[in-house]
Amino acid sequence: MSTERVNPPDLSPPTGFSHAVVATGSRLVFLAGQTALDTDGKVVGETLPEQFEVALTNLLTALRAAGGAPADLARVTVYATDVADYRVRAPELGRIWRTLAGRDYPAMAVIGAARLWDEQALVELDGFAVLS
Repeated sequence: MSTERVNPPDLSPPTGFSHAVVATGSRLVFLAGQTALDTDGKVVGETLPEQFEVALTNLLTALRAAGGAPADLARVTVYATDVADYRVRAPELGRIWRTLAGRDYPAMAVIGAARLWDEQALVELDGFAVLS
């Protein structure tokens, strides 16, 4: 698979995302929403960063099981129950992202959600990847 991150100079500089991703490959992997569930189906982590790390780990685990890698991610959507808290913690969340997924950022959006499926969940990530 090949990906090209497109960040036009006439848009604001992206921080922790790409404005567009052109992906060429032969397989699409659609990744279901992942929260901070452990293997017993219980939400773990009290804070947004703790839950974000588990949710991203879960998303990447599903991606790897499908034969992909973080660089194959073309799009990720983040659903947060407190967008203001997400913005405040963005530098820490960015460090978690870079540690787990590297610096090849997909196209991303953060969407505020009144509540997620599991009431204790603070964040959920879904997305898709393009594999060769």
